[in-house]
Amino acid sequence: MFDLVIRRGAVCLGEETPVQCDLGIRDGVIAAISLGDLDGRDVVDAEGKMVLPGTVDPHVHIRAPGHDERETFHSGTCDAAAGGVTTIMEMPISSPPPYSKEIVESRMRLAASEAVVDVAFFGAAGMDQIDSIVPCAQSGIVAFKTFLHEAPKGREAEFIGLTAPDTPDLYEVMKRIAESGVIGAFHAENNAMIQRNIRNMTAAGRTSPKDHERSRPPICEIETTAKVLLFAEETGATVEICHISTPRAVELVNEARARGVRVIAETCPSYLFLNVDALDRFGAFAKCNPPVRSEEERSAMWTYVVDGSIDIIGSDHAPYTKEEKMKGDGNIFVPPAGFPGLGTRLPLMYTAVREKKLSLRRMIELICTNPAKAFGLYPKKGVIAPGSDADLVLIDPMRQGAISKDEMFTRCRDSALVFEGWNVYGKPERTIVRGRTVFAGGKILAEPGWGAIVRRAGS
Repeated sequence: MFDLVIRRGAVCLGEETPVQCDLGIRDGVIAAISLGDLDGRDVVDAEGKMVLPGTVDPHVHIRAPGHDERETFHSGTCDAAAGGVTTIMEMPISSPPPYSKEIVESRMRLAASEAVVDVAFFGAAGMDQIDSIVPCAQSGIVAFKTFLHEAPKGREAEFIGLTAPDTPDLYEVMKRIAESGVIGAFHAENNAMIQRNIRNMTAAGRTSPKDHERSRPPICEIETTAKVLLFAEETGATVEICHISTPRAVELVNEARARGVRVIAETCPSYLFLNVDALDRFGAFAKCNPPVRSEEERSAMWTYVVDGSIDIIGSDHAPYTKEEKMKGDGNIFVPPAGFPGLGTRLPLMYTAVREKKLSLRRMIELICTNPAKAFGLYPKKGVIAPGSDADLVLIDPMRQGAISKDEMFTRCRDSALVFEGWNVYGKPERTIVRGRTVFAGGKILAEPGWGAIVRRAGS
């Protein structure tokens, strides 16, 4: 007798075609996969539904503590559950950032008291706290994150120990990351070039929404990606290039791989489904860094998603309040960059499967299996297999519906405008974390604290 049986669903077991079978779950783990009926104390009839591995989102900003008005671990993980995300990886922008083992452990305790899905953590790696990098790696973080710019004005407390603004700083930080044995993730944009562009454009009165993209042209990303990859080759660090927006950066990644550099390439739905015209339509609500690009670049990014060059797709869930996004009286350089994305990644990607832009198997690799493998959580996460955590998402593959911010749980739902009203397939109907239904019928069914802290294998 199993604790839970998922009966007669079309289960995604790693091949292109799902298999109609039963899943038997015991003690939060997948204990059996059977072509015959299994008995359970609780049974979910999944006939007509597709059963996916719980998705793993490797790029999530929660903001708390310090900015609970933007997100908390409870609101953010509720939004994750509604979006079919069973494990989030939390980026280290907070007050204070997790640059030490003690701060990481404090954030883990906070998340453990609030979360409804599982949570893994990135640590902060910066020049001003460089001696903390190696000790911090022992806290169970899955990776470090580094920004290659100074702390934004007014947000200094959120960026302590998180920046390497100069080239010599970056090299020294990457040597310590290599020593730690943990992946280093990088926001690859040349800040000096960007800031000069912003100054010149502001002086010329060029502050319209599309000027955001013009101030951060692809060369800013290409140059810094090349530098990070060169330093990875020199130091032996394993690196992730986050939220790649331009095809040339992917080409640099492929060239580095051919030389033996260990590199993970991430992109986001923003760069696959939106182009620069979104800035005209939505203004600051479509502002993100790097910016959305031309239609030509957006289309070309799909080539690298399909052929395996891109390893993972993260949401870059970066919530800000509506009031924050409306600052600046029309000056696009004033509002912060970022918008919610936890609830839209799965339906957008599954709709792309339905439209034959990529295969179902490839989608599962990008949003489930590869993120878990890249950051040391596989095979407990990212796959449906005996012994894996019973993290599952049930969707109706034939049902189409509109994305609605009113169905989201993020505290910044009013800023989630760019995909509002899009007709998509694959909206989650049930999300299960370690054998417990945490979301169904549009409601959160787990209490705060059900989510567990997930640590890197071997830490």
